[in-house]
Amino acid sequence: MNNEFGLRASNASVATLGLGNVAAAYWNMTPAELVEEAIVRGEGRLVDSGALAADTGEFTGRSPKDRFIVKDAITENAVWWGDVNIPFDSQKFDLLYHRVCAYLAGKEIFVRDAYACADPKYRTNILVVTEQAYHNIFANNLFLRPTKEEVLNFSPEWTIVNAPGFKADPAIDGTRQHNFAILNFTKKIILIGGTGYTGEIKKGIFGVLNFVLPHDKNVLSMHCSANIGKDGDTAIFFGLSGTGKTTLSADPNRGLIGDDEHGWATDTVFNLEGGCYAKCVDLTKEKEPEIWGAIKFGALLENIVCYEETSTVDFSNISKTENTRVAYPIHHIANAVEPSIASNPKNIFFLTCDAYGVLPPISKLDAGQAMYHFISGYTAKVAGTEAGVTEPQTTFSACFGKVFLPLHPAKYAEMLGKKMKENQVNVWLVNTGWTGGAYGTGSRMKLSYTRAMITAALNGALASVEFEQHPIFGLQMPTTCPNVPSEILNPRNTWGNAADYDKKANELAQKFIKNFEQYAEGVSPEILAAAPVAKS
Repeated sequence: MNNEFGLRASNASVATLGLGNVAAAYWNMTPAELVEEAIVRGEGRLVDSGALAADTGEFTGRSPKDRFIVKDAITENAVWWGDVNIPFDSQKFDLLYHRVCAYLAGKEIFVRDAYACADPKYRTNILVVTEQAYHNIFANNLFLRPTKEEVLNFSPEWTIVNAPGFKADPAIDGTRQHNFAILNFTKKIILIGGTGYTGEIKKGIFGVLNFVLPHDKNVLSMHCSANIGKDGDTAIFFGLSGTGKTTLSADPNRGLIGDDEHGWATDTVFNLEGGCYAKCVDLTKEKEPEIWGAIKFGALLENIVCYEETSTVDFSNISKTENTRVAYPIHHIANAVEPSIASNPKNIFFLTCDAYGVLPPISKLDAGQAMYHFISGYTAKVAGTEAGVTEPQTTFSACFGKVFLPLHPAKYAEMLGKKMKENQVNVWLVNTGWTGGAYGTGSRMKLSYTRAMITAALNGALASVEFEQHPIFGLQMPTTCPNVPSEILNPRNTWGNAADYDKKANELAQKFIKNFEQYAEGVSPEILAAAPVAKS
């Protein structure tokens, strides 16, 4: 009896994956069919916007300590092994894969053809197998979607098998605990189990491409957003959580290429994905109209709470997790660019929320500084809301996405520096954090000022103004900027006491230097020379 249903290539079968004993395999179901299936199976419910709301269960975020890479001939001497990239035995992987297949026997599964990389030269075909319907909706939303004609001739390069109901036994399987996400570059399989968090699917492929694109194809993979102006000028935005990456790249006057993951090839910047996975804590129509409008039928909400006895989402309710999310296809955004591909960037922005109030609101970086700050990946988070807690917490995440990097950060930084020089790209460091003092004394930089500075950088208005050099960080600070008060451009001038500023700037410089020690051996003299000069 045939147990596989739906549109697929004539030779496509889950039996080739060791899954011939499943009760049924449903191929390439439409979003509407998957939503219906998810509701019938009790995986989620519709909210009043039309979106499906599902709970991911025990895990509401990624589990970095449970992400592994199989150590084999491909990865052994190439991967940057350590606390980010944890090795996994190939034989253990094979045994675990067979155990997952045995677990899925007798169950209904959902299968999807998808691909990553909007540039056809780098297209990577993916087969996604999920135990639950809502994970298949996620895959449909976040990956690029082949046409029906392409499906009929589809040949996958990578396979994702996602079985959240399977719990590993560390004593048998070699995992740390019952959940896992494992990348196998020889077999080209991503195996996920024990966790319902959908982000493991997305970040699994991003981890793969972060290895393959730079290592094999000379393409810089980037954890960033990107947009394009009416004249075809591309801009890239790097930034950790809370820096304003999504807000500042969602510009109604510019087309959105993508909000999270991109590749930079010889002459193109392209989205690796086909959708967005946006945080939605405290989401409002006024603050984020694009994201608000994208939450409609076909979108997937995760771990949200509705107002009591209603189907209206209370986005301020974080009783399940602060990491509430929505996944939607990019065409849910009105100004999305499809296909999500553009020319080389003219401007790159590193966004940081400096709660120390030290870094300038905008400054221009030379190539060495760009590579240094790229490897540093700095932001500072406010420590908390408890009484008396005023000291910010520094966060350094290499290349603004350390947890997703299979290679040494210097590899990505040197590619950035080379591309920056070849294409005469402007790189700007933008502080969306504090001015006039550190957190507790100063105030948050006005969003209108930050937007005005980015606009001035984009339209060339900063090309003809005078700059002055920051004495400790060496950054070039504009002395004037349209629609921005000149007195805020040099942060030292905004503090009540210049000596207090110097002391705090010195403290931050020392934190940068200390953090960079772990990378110093693997980087060029040009990068090392760009470090801030701390006074002892």
